[in-house]
Amino acid sequence: MTAEPLQRLAVALESERNALVHNDVLALVKATGDKLAALRELEQAPPLEYAQRLQELAERNLANGRLLARRRREVNLALRQLGRSEAVPAYNASGHAGHVIRPRSLAVA
Repeated sequence: MTAEPLQRLAVALESERNALVHNDVLALVKATGDKLAALRELEQAPPLEYAQRLQELAERNLANGRLLARRRREVNLALRQLGRSEAVPAYNASGHAGHVIRPRSLAVA
């Protein structure tokens, strides 16, 4: 196997990071699709001779995941400050875990 799928994965991960840093949703969707396509190909025939490179790319992917989680927390905080609904973990009447949506008002008249 050649290193071509690894190169496509590296490019997709870099594009994903750039999209996250620049808040570019369309670029993020494209990069994620490219990443998943490259990963599917790599899963079919993992290039074990490139184990070190695979490890580096896995670490990049984890870093992107941490950046995405940070962005999500920022969005959730902004929504809460704007008084938008927030999901609160809770148990329902049958005892199953779920989320309760609690609307928040910006002001009370």
